Amino acid sequence: MSGGAGDALDRVREAIAAREAAGLRRVLRPRPAREHVIDLAGNDYLGLTRDPRVLDAAARAARTWGAGSTGSRLVTGTTALHARFEDELAAFTGARAALVFSSGYLANVGVLTALGGADVTVVSDAGNHASLIDGCRLSQSTIAVTPHRDLDKIDAALAAADTPHRLVVTDAVFSVDGDLADVRAVHDIARAHGAILVVDVAHSLGFIGADGAGAVAAAGLAGEPDIVRTVTLSKSLGAQGGAVLGAPEVVELLISTSRPFIFDTGLAPSSVGAAAAALRILAAEPERVARVHEVAHALADHVRDLGVETNVPDAAVVPAVLGDPRRAVQAAADCLERGVRVGCFRPPSVPAGRSCLRLTARGDLLPTDLERAAAVLTEVLSA
Repeated sequence: MSGGAGDALDRVREAIAAREAAGLRRVLRPRPAREHVIDLAGNDYLGLTRDPRVLDAAARAARTWGAGSTGSRLVTGTTALHARFEDELAAFTGARAALVFSSGYLANVGVLTALGGADVTVVSDAGNHASLIDGCRLSQSTIAVTPHRDLDKIDAALAAADTPHRLVVTDAVFSVDGDLADVRAVHDIARAHGAILVVDVAHSLGFIGADGAGAVAAAGLAGEPDIVRTVTLSKSLGAQGGAVLGAPEVVELLISTSRPFIFDTGLAPSSVGAAAAALRILAAEPERVARVHEVAHALADHVRDLGVETNVPDAAVVPAVLGDPRRAVQAAADCLERGVRVGCFRPPSVPAGRSCLRLTARGDLLPTDLERAAAVLTEVLSA
C-alpha cells in the first residue's frame, strides 16, 4: 500500500533538489512598479512601455473595448482594433497579411503546428528559441536540428529529407548570443529545395534595418510568399502579444487550423492599443533604432575590456559568458544589489558551460546610466 500524499511528491522534491545542487533552480522575484535600478534585463528595447503615448493608447482601448477581448478570436475576440492593427503591422513590415496571437510563444507554436505534420521535415537551427523548439516537437513533423548558423548543414538536411514537404526554421536574431542569421542565404537554400522559411523576428523588429522593420525586410525579402515571419509585441513595441506575418493563404490556414489561435482568448484590447501606438512611434522616430545599436556596442565594448567573452552585437542583446551557472546567478544578484538589473541565463536556456549574464540595450538609457552600469559591471565581473 502506498505511503500517502507525501510520497506522491517525492519525485518532485528530488527534481527540485537536483536542480538546486546543479545551480539551476529558478525562483520568482517580484519587482515593484517603480524601482531605482538601471534595467539591462528587460526587453523594452526602445523604451516605449512607459511612453505616455503608449499608456494613453492602452487606456483608451480598455475604456472603449473593455478589459478583455471576451472570447477567442473566432467568437468575440476580434475587434475592429485588432483588424486595424494587423493592417498597420503588415504595412510597416512589408508583409501581405498579419494575424495577431496572444503571445509570441503561441504564434510560433501555432505556425509550426499548422504548417508541419507527418508529411513535413522541419530543419531547425540548434540556437532557436524554446517556443520554436516546442512548436517543432508538437508539429509531429520529422525534425532535423542543424548546428548553429551552419548553411551547409541546412542544405544537406533538406537534401536528405524524404517527406513531400519541408520547412526551415530560424530566429532572425538569436535571443541569448544576439547574433544575426543570414536570412537571405537561408532563404536561398530553402527555396532551392521548395521549402517554406519560418523566421522569428522577435529580437529583430525595432532595431534591424534603418527603419526597424526587421531582418527579413532589411534583406529585401518582406514580400516573398515562401517566408513566414513571427513576431512578439512585447519587446521593441513594449506591449504584449504576438503576430504572424505572411501570405494571405498562410493567414487563412492559421485561422482555420491553428489551435493556439482558435482556442485561446484573443489578445486584450489594451495590449493591441499599446502595440499600435508603439508601432506608430517607431515609424515616426526611426532614430530610436540607431540609439539601441549605440548602447549595445558600448555595453559589449565594456564587457570585452573586462576580459569577459561577449560578441559584436547585431542587435540589442549582449551576453557576458561566465560559464558556471552559480557564478552567473551570483553576478546577477551582485549587480542588482548595486542598482543594475541584468538577465541571467543558465541551462537549458543555454548549453552547459555557457551560463551568462544577458545585457539588453535600451534606446532610452542616458549617458549617466551607461556610466553607472559600466562601473557596476567592472566591480562585479572583475571580482
